[in-house]
Amino acid sequence: ENLKDTFGELQQIYKSESVKIEGPDKNIQLIRGFNKHRVAKYVDLVTSSTTEILGMYSPRRVVVEELSRDAQKLIKDGGVIRSIYQLSDNAEMNNELLKAVELFQKGGEQIRLAQFKVPNISIFDSENVFINLSADKNVPKHKQADLIIKNSDYAGHMKDLFNTYWEKAFKIDDYKKEKTNSY
Repeated sequence: ENLKDTFGELQQIYKSESVKIEGPDKNIQLIRGFNKHRVAKYVDLVTSSTTEILGMYSPRRVVVEELSRDAQKLIKDGGVIRSIYQLSDNAEMNNELLKAVELFQKGGEQIRLAQFKVPNISIFDSENVFINLSADKNVPKHKQADLIIKNSDYAGHMKDLFNTYWEKAFKIDDYKKEKTNSY
């Protein structure tokens, strides 16, 4: 009899938990295709951030000037932005990247340069994670996709990954010294 009661309770718990998660999970969003909606979602995450944005960007990532204004506002309001930019095999691209990140650094952004692959991931206020799933430039724009995960535990794990890469990556001045010494 007790066993039947226990299963009855488990079924009730299972049913009540199942009802809560029916339908799409609002904490995970997949955004597909080349459209303004993908950019708008990213901008929304930037503008709603109040304390910290951590970003890892592969060489193909385009940095939108509008975002730098939002980033400057976050920094002015006491927030922190730390970014890791992956260097390319192309020296000209790296020189362009260097000029851009030096400007970002002057604006208050903390920068590191990676000579290893990094995923295109941004972490907002240790709560939301934006993942660009189409880092491969060969993927047609209409087949590109992003994933937004609103989960503080997952964001914490991604922040740990970010911090590991942060420690391995070069500060801008150290990269310049290394580059000068290699010629």
